[in-house]
Amino acid sequence: MGTHQLINIAINAALLAGEKIMEVYASGDFAVTQKDDLSPLTAADLQAHLMISSLLEPTQIPILSEEGIHLAFTERAQWKTFWLVDPLDGTKEFISRNGEFTVNIALIEDNKSIAGIIYCPVSKELYVGLVGSGAWKIEHPELDCTFDWISTHGNRLPLTRMKDQYTVAVSRTHLDDQTIAYIDELKMLHPELQLISRGSSLKFCLLAEGTADIYPRFGPTMEWDTAAGHAIVKAIGKNVFQSDQHTELHYNKENLMNPHFIVL
Repeated sequence: MGTHQLINIAINAALLAGEKIMEVYASGDFAVTQKDDLSPLTAADLQAHLMISSLLEPTQIPILSEEGIHLAFTERAQWKTFWLVDPLDGTKEFISRNGEFTVNIALIEDNKSIAGIIYCPVSKELYVGLVGSGAWKIEHPELDCTFDWISTHGNRLPLTRMKDQYTVAVSRTHLDDQTIAYIDELKMLHPELQLISRGSSLKFCLLAEGTADIYPRFGPTMEWDTAAGHAIVKAIGKNVFQSDQHTELHYNKENLMNPHFIVL
């Protein structure tokens, strides 16, 4: 199965997962529980996970999902290619009903993110990126739309826009002291610096669109939080680096937590 065929399956999985999420969102019955790490889990997370898994499993490519079974590294280390999935990125945003949550699906090859899909079910904005080909945004996508159709009818990223101020994308809920200190350093170079806050992986989308210039993250994140956005920004010529701004983030580590990173 070719890469475009795989992306088509993942696009459809993201859109159908988005429908499941919105059913729960509209019902108001989130069935919130806590996971072992004390992060929230809702019925929408689980239903999205089941939908995505059912559609990706026929590809016979291993799936590593936040809400799935996390196999031992000795087994995962044998994977050359795998899906890396966050069925509902931004569960806190979902619970607070601010609309800033996404479905994230990435295709990983040789520990690098080569393709990414981010879908925001509330705004119905879909972002798709394939490293080496480019990235696109499309609004109100139809089910069963394909990568080729999106690349023909969508808006190629980055979007053309006039922007005078240097803009930093920051988390809506995780603005830690180290990030604040880093922003203060940036202000010395860019006195008119502007902050723009978004939840979930939408910060990567701001970079891909050209709305933001940099996204520093010094708080804890997991591989499924970043992989889809990583492919999308890399597809337009940006990248996700460790805090040394030189070493690219890679995936399927023994410890699935990311190091601190900067997107630029």
